[in-house]
Amino acid sequence: MKFIVVYFSASGNTKKIAEYMSSKLKCDSYEIKPAIPYTKEDLNWQNKKSRSSIEMADNKSRPKIIKENIDFNEYHTILLGFPIWWYTAPTIINTFLETYNIKNNTIILWATSGGSGLGKTKYDLAKSTRTPIVDGRVINNIGAADRFINELE
Repeated sequence: MKFIVVYFSASGNTKKIAEYMSSKLKCDSYEIKPAIPYTKEDLNWQNKKSRSSIEMADNKSRPKIIKENIDFNEYHTILLGFPIWWYTAPTIINTFLETYNIKNNTIILWATSGGSGLGKTKYDLAKSTRTPIVDGRVINNIGAADRFINELE
């Protein structure tokens, strides 16, 4: 099974877990990068006028990403990670799924979170791809990452 760890990290927490997982799995990784990086103010979920609040209030929001020349069809399984925002994936994940022509893969979700689970994330993202999506787990530390990796092997 050929994996790639694909992730979006706004503050660096998800990136640490993604780098650890790709190292342990000895696989490639790919960071989803916003065309306009998020600032601390953009991520203030308590401010209804912050960028992240505005994006998450509109399920049609598709923040622009930096597209790179990568063929995800070379991989069997995409381990797609992101922080949970408002009980689901940030809308930039929909941008990623809609930007790349991903097919013939399986997508397994994983997320970092300050307190909520994956909720209905799988169903929210299914609207943006025809690729099968499998719920994974919330991974907030190395121990949880190791358990997730062991389940994959």
